[in-house]
Amino acid sequence: MLLRSRYLLMVLMFASCAPSPGTRDTEGEASGLVNGAWEYCSRTAESMGVVPAQVDPYAASMVAGPNGLLFAADDGTRGRELWVSNGNRDAGTRLVKDLFPGDAGSDPSEFTRVADRVFFVAHDHLSGRELFATDGTAAGTFRVEEIWPGDAGSYPAGLMQYNGRLYFAAGTPAHGRELWLSDGTTAGTDLVEEMDDGIEGVAPDQLTRGGDGALYYLARWRDTFTVLMRSMGSAGALELFRVPSHMGIAPPLVPVGTSLFFVIPGAHDGDMRTMLMVTTNGAPPVKLGHFGKVSELAAVGGKLLFSATPDVGSDDMELWISDGTPAGTKLLEDLRPGAAGSYPDHFTVLGNRLFFSADNGTHGRELWESNGTAVATRLFADLEPGAGGSSPEGLTTVEDHFFFRATIGNRGTEGWVSNGTRIGTVALTEPAPGPRSSSPSDFTRAGSFVFFTAADNSGVRKLYALPFRPEGGCPP
Repeated sequence: MLLRSRYLLMVLMFASCAPSPGTRDTEGEASGLVNGAWEYCSRTAESMGVVPAQVDPYAASMVAGPNGLLFAADDGTRGRELWVSNGNRDAGTRLVKDLFPGDAGSDPSEFTRVADRVFFVAHDHLSGRELFATDGTAAGTFRVEEIWPGDAGSYPAGLMQYNGRLYFAAGTPAHGRELWLSDGTTAGTDLVEEMDDGIEGVAPDQLTRGGDGALYYLARWRDTFTVLMRSMGSAGALELFRVPSHMGIAPPLVPVGTSLFFVIPGAHDGDMRTMLMVTTNGAPPVKLGHFGKVSELAAVGGKLLFSATPDVGSDDMELWISDGTPAGTKLLEDLRPGAAGSYPDHFTVLGNRLFFSADNGTHGRELWESNGTAVATRLFADLEPGAGGSSPEGLTTVEDHFFFRATIGNRGTEGWVSNGTRIGTVALTEPAPGPRSSSPSDFTRAGSFVFFTAADNSGVRKLYALPFRPEGGCPP
C-alpha cells in the first residue's frame, strides 16, 4: 500500500508539470498537433457565483455569445432566466433580461449561435414557448416570432446553424410539426416546406450538416415510418431511406468526408441485429454490417471509428473502423481479449486522434487514444494506477486541448485538461477539495475563458471560469 501511494504521488506530481509556452513537443509534432496555439493561464478556475440551470441533458445548456457565455440561471427570485458572463464574477456576470417577470422564469434552453446572435427557446408573459434571439444585451434580446399564436407555443426544437440561418422544428395548428428557418427577423422566419399536408407534420429531428454541404434530418410519417431526408435548405427535400417507426434511426447522424453514417437499431421481422449504414453525396444508403449494438461514433482521419459488439447478446464491445465500404468495416483493435469487452466511450477528437475511455481489464477504465490504426490504438494515460482506473468522462475538445473529469484516490471526481501529450495532461484545482467530488461538466469556451459547471463543498453546482487564451495572451 505504501509503495502504491508513493507511485500515485509521483504520477500526480508528473502530471502537474504542464509544459511551458514554447516548449518543444516532439510527441505533439508527430501527432500533427500544433502545440501551444492556446494555453491555460492557471489551473484554478474562479466561481462566477451563479447557479446555472440544466434542464435538458440533450440540448445545449450554455453557448459562446458575442459578449461572453450565455446560459440559463435561477437567482432564487426570478426563476430561470437568460444570463451572460465574460469571466468576471462581479460586473461581468449578470442577468441579460427578465423575459417573464416574477418567480416563474422564461426557462430558456437550446442555445444555438448563428453569426453575431444566439437563438434560444423560451416563453414570456404574452406567448407560449417560442423562438427568441439575443446579442447578449437586454435591448438586443427579443422574441423572433410567435409561430403558434396564443399561449400554446410552437415549441421549437433541434435548433442548428446551416448556411448562416437557423433551422429548427416547430408546430403550428395549420401545418403540424414541420421544418422552419429564421434569419432572426419576423419576415425571415418561415416554414421551409410542408412535407405532410394537414395537422400531423413530420416532426423533423437530428438536423445535421453533411460533409457534402447538404442538410440531413429525420422525418416521421404519421407514426408509420422514420425517413432520412436530404435538403439544400429549401423546399424539395429528397427521401433517401425509410424504416418502420418502431425501428427508427438512432442518433446521431455522423458526417465523415462526403459520407453520412447512421445506425438502425434491431427488431425487424425477428432480426434483433443493429445495422450500420452510410450514404455518400446523397446516394442510396449502403449497409456496412450487422452488429449486436453500436454505441459511440466519431470521424477520425476520413474514416468512422465506433464502438460495437459483434453479435446480439454479446458483451464484447470494442473499437471498430469503417471506410464506408462493407469490406472496410472491421474490428480495429481488441483492447480486452475475451468475451468481456473494453467498452470504449466518451469519444472526443483532437487533431487526427480519437481520445476515449476504455477498460482493458488490467488498468481499469482509463484514457486511450487512436489515430485509426491498430498500432497507434493504445493506452494514453493511466491516471489511477491499478485495476480501479480513473473512469474518465465528459471528454470535450476545446481548441487544441480537451477537458474531462476523472476520479483519483482521495480527490474524488475532478476536472482535468490535456494538450494531447502525456506530460501535458494535468489536473485542475478542485472546486471541492478533498474526497468530495465536484464532477465538472459542460466545458465551453467563450472569449478568453473555458467555462464549466461544478459542485462546491456545499454541493451546490455553480458556474466556473478558467482563463484560456491564445499563446502569449496570459499575464506574466
